[in-house]
Amino acid sequence: MPKHRLSRKSRYIALAATGVVVVASAGLAAQASMAAPAWPAQKTYTGRAFDACTAPSLTAMKAWKRDAYYGGVAVYIGGKNRGCAQPNLTKSWVKSVDTLGWRVIPLYVGAQPPCQKSGNKERFTAATAASVGVSNANDAIAKASALGMKAGSPVYLNMEAYDITDKACNDATLTYVRSFTKTLRAKTYRAGLYGFSSSSAKAIATAKDRTNLPGNLWYALWNGQETTTKDWPWNPKLYTDHSRGHQYKANSKETRGGHTITVDRNAWDAPVAIIG
Repeated sequence: MPKHRLSRKSRYIALAATGVVVVASAGLAAQASMAAPAWPAQKTYTGRAFDACTAPSLTAMKAWKRDAYYGGVAVYIGGKNRGCAQPNLTKSWVKSVDTLGWRVIPLYVGAQPPCQKSGNKERFTAATAASVGVSNANDAIAKASALGMKAGSPVYLNMEAYDITDKACNDATLTYVRSFTKTLRAKTYRAGLYGFSSSSAKAIATAKDRTNLPGNLWYALWNGQETTTKDWPWNPKLYTDHSRGHQYKANSKETRGGHTITVDRNAWDAPVAIIG
């Protein structure tokens, strides 16, 4: 099993069924503690998608779309811990791939926990978790908006693996995630979290206090199963309203339409960006 790295990420968001897009208010119930005045209808994608560490060229995106196997693409919109340069990721690129029919999934590589064993450019501490959560969320909103991702879009916070049995570290991480989530919601952006089923995603799914936790959960469980239901590890009543993504395989080399991209594969049934 490959090591998942902040500096080299390739993701697939895949589902066995043909892609379907639903525009609705689904998922609002999961978004607890929202004080925003008016929420745009949620745009939900259920189907196959992919992402790579660097957003592919528009030429590659056109070729992969013609192949008609995938319907969505996750992109790293920002964060000091984002590992790859993004020469292709512009407002024009986002608009173009949206026009082609791709569903765009924004991912933000925020600060990481103090107990995490990796070389990160930005970490929070117990003392700074809340304030860093606010600043990261505001940066994520600015980055999403600059790319044409309108209010009502989700932002998925990338939280890598850490020792959730370290109570002080876990408490600080939950403080940071809640602060990030609350700040997003104040600007009518929906909150999601990417994490591992054995650690960072588990911390969110099993937290007893659900206040200001993300309303969408994208869990990494590399078992090769394209599903968001059969292998869901936690309370089956959680994240049921088009609110789950499952990363089931990492570092898969794929060639479509003559263009080869290394990706991670996922099953997806959750919100995507509203492009304008």
